[in-house]
Amino acid sequence: MSSPKPRLTQGPVGGHLVDMTVPVLLGIATMMAQGLIDTWFIGQVGDAQLAAFSFGFPILMIVTSVAIGLGAGTSSVVARALGSDDHRRARRLSTDSLLLSFLITAIISAFGILTIGPLFRLLGAPDELMPLIREFMTILYIGVPFIVVGMVGMASMRATGDTRLPSMLMILAAVLNVILDPILIFGVGPVPAMGLNGAAMAALLARAAIFIGTLYLMRHRLDMVSFKKPDPGELRQSWRDILHVGIPAAGTNIIVPVGATVVTAMIARFGPDAVAGFGVASRIESMMLVMYYALSAIIGPFVGQNFSAGKEERILRALWLCTAFCLGSGLVIAGLLAWMSGWLPGLFSDSESVRQVTAMFLWIVPLSYGTYGMVMVMNASFNGLGYPMPGVFISVSRIVVLYIPVALIAMQFFDIAGIFAAYAIANIVSGLGAYVWARNTVRNRCAEEAVLRKAAAEARP
Repeated sequence: MSSPKPRLTQGPVGGHLVDMTVPVLLGIATMMAQGLIDTWFIGQVGDAQLAAFSFGFPILMIVTSVAIGLGAGTSSVVARALGSDDHRRARRLSTDSLLLSFLITAIISAFGILTIGPLFRLLGAPDELMPLIREFMTILYIGVPFIVVGMVGMASMRATGDTRLPSMLMILAAVLNVILDPILIFGVGPVPAMGLNGAAMAALLARAAIFIGTLYLMRHRLDMVSFKKPDPGELRQSWRDILHVGIPAAGTNIIVPVGATVVTAMIARFGPDAVAGFGVASRIESMMLVMYYALSAIIGPFVGQNFSAGKEERILRALWLCTAFCLGSGLVIAGLLAWMSGWLPGLFSDSESVRQVTAMFLWIVPLSYGTYGMVMVMNASFNGLGYPMPGVFISVSRIVVLYIPVALIAMQFFDIAGIFAAYAIANIVSGLGAYVWARNTVRNRCAEEAVLRKAAAEARP
């Protein structure tokens, strides 16, 4: 069993970024593909089951946002502890994050189970779907601690610079989920057909496997779990440090689906085909942005370790390399989607009007994907510095200050094309602003940290 080490403070910056990003990319892509397969299997059961499953999607988004927030907070504090060569503190923080995430999700699960009825009626669920929703969501809520604790544990593993182990767990869990789906949904041999509940059980078992695998690897491969009783004061400090980054990070992720809901309401004015076309385009977009999700998952640990090690130039180099990659890949993606716009929408819909809306989106919005990737990367960098509020400001401004107001004006003159153009403009302005802000913040924070280290060294006898 090896102790965690600050492996990201030495060696080529670009090499580290590539080595870390590729496994995360594979893991995220596999999980997204598994989600699409889940949806397809449930759709084979019946429209009612698919509708009940869809009603649970906002809850899944909130849970995912909580997990991402706690994971960002954990990754930030653990990476900075490792960058300071404080292995004991890194181990303690990692352990305390697991306990915190379990307590938070246990409360969420208990509250969620007790409020299924009133909550989903408030969301507009019809009475005939409530029995399906109640059973499905009860199983889902039971699995919430496994989902969140597993994701937080994997974030802690990535903080060490090791992205291969957590990505391996994600891939194995996705494969297990896909294998279990038809067995539990449709029934095989002595296993009865469980329908929608079977999909929930498959997800629960797959997430439980991630949970167990994460704890095992953290303990026996990375030495990132301590069974020693924590000092109460140190435990409270750990939780404060984690939540200092975790709460803003969760809020940053929640603002995206909220903004999407508002924009969908705007597009609904142009009819159901317009909404369907936007939905198809959004699904295509989510696949195109996977590489940026992966890059944002690894830049935080890199920044955190190097910040605590006082290596400003390595951080600035990483931000420049990420920016160059985002802009270059963004142009390639934009070109590919423009070329594919003539036939790709047809794979999702037979309606000419739906295909036209999707094609319009693919011509306009992908021009800004590179700068949107910059927003993701720079926000993760702020978290790595332990300074999350600029990321919150950028994300909120992108949606509330730029996207929605510009869309409301532009749609009066250019209809749906104006809404899509507003999305692109918001991404471009936010991405460029985020890069400048991040570079200046790195310089300022590193200068402040250098002064503190010098003062501490002079104070020592």
